[in-house]
Amino acid sequence: MPSHDLRVRPAAEADLAALVRLRDDAARWMLARGITGQWRPGELDEAHFRRVMAHGEVWLAEAGGRLTGAWELWWEDEDAWGAQPPVAGYVHRLMVDRTAAAPGTGRLLLTAAEHRVAEAGRTSVRLDCLAANTQLNAYYQQAGYRVVGRKEGKPQPGGPPKSFTLMEKPLG
Repeated sequence: MPSHDLRVRPAAEADLAALVRLRDDAARWMLARGITGQWRPGELDEAHFRRVMAHGEVWLAEAGGRLTGAWELWWEDEDAWGAQPPVAGYVHRLMVDRTAAAPGTGRLLLTAAEHRVAEAGRTSVRLDCLAANTQLNAYYQQAGYRVVGRKEGKPQPGGPPKSFTLMEKPLG
């Protein structure tokens, strides 16, 4: 049975293929549940995660020797938020392996991301969530994020621009 005995660490070059697999599996999980506007398998490749690692951070969570989840942490997100003072960290692509992760793992990953942002001296965490995905919007609101705006036509890697709900959570 999957456990919450998570170990969190920064991703390395050797993790790139596993990150692509995790992202593609998460996309397939969404599609199987009728969530069609979010992610598609094959959208992101190793080069995507390599670029994020060069300008931000990619984090992995492991339990029982298996990769159970990951997320990206950016220190700016002008496409969604415009130019901002350096007061926030931006969480992207929070994903869990539904076959290996215990229920609640996503929330634990989000908490780990929030702790990392606080360690960096920033006072809030921001994320953007596909506006049409009401279930995911509700998930983040239940985790303490509040809606602070909407971004229409945000560019997407490997796909057409989409509309997003902008959310923020103060830390501390």
